[in-house]
Amino acid sequence: MDPLATPAMVIDAKTVVRNAERLAAYAAQHELDIRPHTKTHKSRQLAALQMAAGAVGLTAAKVGEAEIMAEVADDILIAYPAIDPARTIRLVRLAAHATVRVAVDSREGAKLLGEAANRASATIGILVDLDVGMGRTGLQKPSDALKLAQFVDATSGLRLDGLFCYPGHIGGPADQQAAALQEVSDKLAHTLRLWSEHGLQARIVSGGSTPSAYQSHLIPEYTEIRPGTYLYNDMNTVRGDYCTLDDCAARIICTVVSTAVPGQVVIDAGSKTLTSDRCAPAPDSGHGYILEYPEARITRLSEEHGQVDIRACGSGPKIAERVTVVPNHICPCVNLHDAVWWRDEDGVLRELAIDARGRLV
Repeated sequence: MDPLATPAMVIDAKTVVRNAERLAAYAAQHELDIRPHTKTHKSRQLAALQMAAGAVGLTAAKVGEAEIMAEVADDILIAYPAIDPARTIRLVRLAAHATVRVAVDSREGAKLLGEAANRASATIGILVDLDVGMGRTGLQKPSDALKLAQFVDATSGLRLDGLFCYPGHIGGPADQQAAALQEVSDKLAHTLRLWSEHGLQARIVSGGSTPSAYQSHLIPEYTEIRPGTYLYNDMNTVRGDYCTLDDCAARIICTVVSTAVPGQVVIDAGSKTLTSDRCAPAPDSGHGYILEYPEARITRLSEEHGQVDIRACGSGPKIAERVTVVPNHICPCVNLHDAVWWRDEDGVLRELAIDARGRLV
């Protein structure tokens, strides 16, 4: 990798394929569909790899991502309340040649989507967003989810497809997640009973996250899961004990550009490469993990500088030495790059465009 200009993100193909196949095997064992979230990689090539591994469709955060991913899959879920006019116009255009679903948690949002669909003689599938503990979006009570489902079912241009939830609040060791997952299951089951009592059906119950992905069978109401980070992994998933360092497919090659300050080196990766995200399971662990110097700690980031405390190292890296960083949170890191380097299983590097980079609307 010596010829690469740094900082350079390198994606290891063998690790990616192994991660994809592992989740596919788990899902098949438990009769779950996978609808992976593409916000992690933002790449048509990686989305195609996930589809080839058995995904039933793709999840996108924004309409711009969905437009890119619709070139790979004809079944797209927008896991975001895309309700403003600029987005709804594009959504109904997309719905002309793909199955489009949107997670919605308000009557107003559903009404706007229905009006846009009717103007274009299109149909948009709706998943009613139920808050199961994250506290970000989602209706708070099963009775509220029923009311919105009834409204959607009666609204021209919309098709009630099911329920949506995001258990992103559930972390901790996998073998200690059962109680929290049971609470999610109970709320979903209550909601589904209400729907059934009122003649409504949820063909899809969509949930999941990377930290809870391999415990998804503990929520029998799920029909599909939407993990994203699992494909690449990062220090959040490593320190959360959901994977090992060997499962981290994305690594950032950096160069030491200064050793002038005693006990410190500076790498050429700052907040514009690593982002400022702390590691959620270990917030004091620094801004990433340096594989060659595990005792080092990236203590401070400015835009283009990463300050690394090497006092705990027997000997630190030298000027111009290259080091490998596993970032804390891979998803925003990918979005900071126009392209990354894909390392084939035979070791050959080739440039891989980040197709949906910056697609924030």
